[in-house]
Amino acid sequence: MIATGRLVAVAFAVAWAFIGAPVVGENRPNIVFILADDLGYGDLGCYGREDITTPRLDAMAAAGVRFTAHYANGPECSPTRAAFLTGRYQQWIGGLECAIGTGNVGRYDDAIRLRETNDLGLPTSLPTLPRLLQAAGYDTGLFGKWHLGYEPKFAPGGHGFDQAYYCIGGEMDYFHYTDNVAGYNLFRDGQPIRDEGYFTDRMTDEALKFIQAQRESPYFLYLPYTCPHSPFQAADQRRQHPLPLDSPLWKQGKAPPEVYRAMIERMDTNIGRVIDAVDENTIVVFASDNGGTKSARNTPYRGIKGSTFEGGIRVPGIAYWPARLPAGQACDVPTLTFDWTKTFADLAQVSFPESHTPEGVNVLSILDGSSPQRTLFWRKPRGSQIWKGVRDGALKYVADNRAGKETEYLFDLAADPSESHNLLESRADDARRLRSKFDRWEQTTRAHRRGRP
Repeated sequence: MIATGRLVAVAFAVAWAFIGAPVVGENRPNIVFILADDLGYGDLGCYGREDITTPRLDAMAAAGVRFTAHYANGPECSPTRAAFLTGRYQQWIGGLECAIGTGNVGRYDDAIRLRETNDLGLPTSLPTLPRLLQAAGYDTGLFGKWHLGYEPKFAPGGHGFDQAYYCIGGEMDYFHYTDNVAGYNLFRDGQPIRDEGYFTDRMTDEALKFIQAQRESPYFLYLPYTCPHSPFQAADQRRQHPLPLDSPLWKQGKAPPEVYRAMIERMDTNIGRVIDAVDENTIVVFASDNGGTKSARNTPYRGIKGSTFEGGIRVPGIAYWPARLPAGQACDVPTLTFDWTKTFADLAQVSFPESHTPEGVNVLSILDGSSPQRTLFWRKPRGSQIWKGVRDGALKYVADNRAGKETEYLFDLAADPSESHNLLESRADDARRLRSKFDRWEQTTRAHRRGRP
């Protein structure tokens, strides 16, 4: 039976009373955060897809908690990653409200200005979750996609990662590690390296070495896959040479369906390898960095990656910790990527400085019965277009501003989860209220952003 809302809270309260309070002191848990890239809400078996086989993720959901209203902090790659590492809305940073373009390209005003001074990326002056965990005695590792700055000063080591094996940009050939402007993308600890193998497999290999290392300290593993982001290449499709720059396999919305399926199934197999390697004192969380492209299935939601319609920001979310979490539950309370930042920090007993207080909430407290009353915000510029989004309770405000002409929407997600009926005129007062909330939030978060003229 799938529980929702208060039912899941009751289930958690019972389980928590049985297993005791969260562990403290030297027995802090290991933390594994797995992030897919461009995975659609409906792309897994446990989220309704029947033509893709994902037994390991389905088993994680069956043995843990499946989130049905989990959101990415941004509708593209870099923004969500920045929010996760800092625990705050990416709008505070500047330059990272939109994905960094392949080859280190700024795609909107702030990002363009920062790129001109070689400052486009996540600055090491900001406190991050891995740095806090590292200082608290955790071993920290990143294996997968970085996408938070090409300049050496933005490398993962400066943000608290002891080990890092990663794709530096937004996309790369899964076998030859080049991108679609002929740049080389595979790095280890800040330096480009040569390697062989399918990247989904190789990053998992490296992660397993990290998990299996002999240590006395707990560990934090950040495992951001590039799958199923383009280029669309299955594990058995290695070519002698890198994909041509004009190959249609680079086009995000045009994946061959059989290749798209094979890529996700391979990721699922590799995630199974990770699950088999962790011990009972390990929490594992899986999510996606944004909604799927036209190649994905975002069913039953409207829109795709890049937009603030539900299909662009609502993503799968699974929490697995059999020793602590009751099995087979579903949670329909809205959660965001950076809620896991707060959750992991609390579990590890670390705190961000007061100047950078996390804006997320502890997910375990939600599962234990709390229902935070909060408004959720999204903003994504690219060129002259700006997507806006606000969720307040069941109401959702969306605005698509193109070259100064704005189209607005208001939806009641409880009655209309597919965002089919625009209530802008019939509930004009609600629309104005949510629009005002967005304006105040935007003015606050972007007031001191880097790169502002």
